Amino acid sequence: MIGGSLAIRLHEKKIASNLTGVDLNPEHSRIALDMELVDEIKPLEYAISESDVIFLAIPVDQAAILLPRILDKIDNQIVIDVGSTKSEIINQVRGHPKRNRFVATHPMWGTEYSGPAAAVNTAFENKALVICDSRDSDADALAWTKAMYKKIGMHILEMDAGSHDLHAAYVSHVSHITSFALANTVLEKEKEENTIFELASSGFESTVRLAKSHAAMWVPIFRQNKENVLDVLNEHIVQLKKFKNSLEKENWDQLKELIENANKIRRILK
Repeated sequence: MIGGSLAIRLHEKKIASNLTGVDLNPEHSRIALDMELVDEIKPLEYAISESDVIFLAIPVDQAAILLPRILDKIDNQIVIDVGSTKSEIINQVRGHPKRNRFVATHPMWGTEYSGPAAAVNTAFENKALVICDSRDSDADALAWTKAMYKKIGMHILEMDAGSHDLHAAYVSHVSHITSFALANTVLEKEKEENTIFELASSGFESTVRLAKSHAAMWVPIFRQNKENVLDVLNEHIVQLKKFKNSLEKENWDQLKELIENANKIRRILK
């Protein structure tokens, strides 16, 4: 989805004259060609040798394995990843002689869907793009990457990988765990699927929307960012216990206070 949506924007903004796709899944390759996300599908070796810029848009566990192999084979190309965790992939190439050709990025955009069929042309507009450890990337690689992301509509933030992973746990990763847990709760308690379908409100749908996200993407993210996710998850459990305690003790004033305190998020998220 991220790679396909990026391909659409690269075409639309005339940033790329030719886009070569690489995918181990033949069906994904067919869809990418049918949707004209890419101009051709080729083996990885060909794509590396014939491309000026290489985007790595795969699950973060596989990206950490593949990135060093790609850097081994490049001459002076730019290599950009788009993963949701940054520390592990950067650690995998720390000290690599071509580390300076790599730019670690995270476009803060996504949906609950995956695969090339989920690519959309409205992606990235007015969203944040985080570049991590930019001091370790060559000036020309960094400049091209920033110009490209700005051209597709993103605003750029820079931070170190550790800070990124911490903040991503707070604003993204725990949201997915909460959604998965809520979906499991409802599926466990409500055995009638038709009842869920008929009675589910827009509030429930928006809360569990992320529960449709693919395990192949999210298990590696949680594994790589385990400590930060556990930290925020423990705090989330504390907050849930406060609501539970208020209800058990019929402490409606405390419940009102908890809700009103949560309402402060309105000042940040309009």
